[in-house]
Amino acid sequence: MDRPNMKENIKTLDLDASSSSYIPPLELTEGQPPPIAANGGLSYMSFEKNGDAGTTAAIEAALAQIEDGKELVNMIEKAPPGPIQTKWGLGFRNYDECLDYIKANGIGSSEETLALPLAYTIFEQPTYSIVPSNSLWKDPSRATEAELLRENEEGNRRRNLYFPQIMRDARRIGEYYPGLTPDSSECMDQLGLSIAHLDSKCTNFYDSAEVQRVFYPEIENLLLEFFPDSTDALVFNHDIFDKDYAGDRTEDQDAKNPGVNSSYVNLVHNDLNDNSGRVRCRELLTKNLRNFGRELKYSEAEAEAKMSRRFLSINLAKPMETVEQFPFVLCAWPSFADQPYINNYRIYDDRVGETTRFTYRPDHEWYWIPKQTPTEVSMLKCYDSINDGSVSRWSFHTACIDPTVPLDASCRKNVVVRAYVFF
Repeated sequence: MDRPNMKENIKTLDLDASSSSYIPPLELTEGQPPPIAANGGLSYMSFEKNGDAGTTAAIEAALAQIEDGKELVNMIEKAPPGPIQTKWGLGFRNYDECLDYIKANGIGSSEETLALPLAYTIFEQPTYSIVPSNSLWKDPSRATEAELLRENEEGNRRRNLYFPQIMRDARRIGEYYPGLTPDSSECMDQLGLSIAHLDSKCTNFYDSAEVQRVFYPEIENLLLEFFPDSTDALVFNHDIFDKDYAGDRTEDQDAKNPGVNSSYVNLVHNDLNDNSGRVRCRELLTKNLRNFGRELKYSEAEAEAKMSRRFLSINLAKPMETVEQFPFVLCAWPSFADQPYINNYRIYDDRVGETTRFTYRPDHEWYWIPKQTPTEVSMLKCYDSINDGSVSRWSFHTACIDPTVPLDASCRKNVVVRAYVFF
């Protein structure tokens, strides 16, 4: 759907005038095609009925889409052994097949680069995920729906294929972009990614209270120094990733304890988009919703004023020890700025969040930090309110297997914090 038609489509929607949800203005990045999204790109918050924040409409859409997803899964599973020809190029069902193809064809590996398989979606439709906390999973009267939705979410993973990509060392960005240094705000504005340096005073990253007390202010100070024109930085939550952790992994949102993740997201994606970048910010400012950081009490008018100026969302990942296996990899904005993203709707009881996925392109420009050390912080942009094409809007990212390191090497142990920066 082109831009004029998107806007005309939205004008005809029968929206609930009594909606209590914040409905973000529909924004599109100059030069980027409209997203592959439901409702012409409009947030599900617009379909609120009886205070449900649009969750009922989103679940109905998820159920209606199931058959389309099954058709693609069947196509993949019935394809002959070996690579699958897609309109983007050859895709592979598993990592090892793709790695063998890379080696057999001498793709991209050198002293400066490393070629490896990355998982992309090949499903060009918006997808839906009912989060674990949603009450639907525990409602006996909705057991049939729950089973269908659980099967569909498992199918989401089976609609991904591996494609070969080349990793560049982010420490050497200046060689690819003369005059650009990886530890600068200019790098973030141009590429949507960068590297910062921090020698943290936090002694135990598994202690969520200490992380909030010590690490959050450190990161906020880092961001204020990194972006010289910024006026405020807010770290609002964090996650711990450690596959080998032997302690208690339990998540406790009420206690602001994220637990410890045992798996790494192995799919090309971004955490926010045009809608959710603004929705998440508004929730934090006015409702303090799911905020692990400083308590916020902005009025609607104060939030509107703060968000009328530039603001952006940054994810920062700091290792607890030098990274060996399952490194974090980031894609540079210029290589996908003209590519539509694909919405994934995350359905809670009180909101519908939006993340994004992307289909494969051979010229996506990927970066990593080989053997990333505990003082190196990888930074990626998840959202920028500037949408005129003058700066990056976001990066996308994933975890991957490093074929130069034994598979049983120590898996990445790191803390990831999420923050907003205001100007």
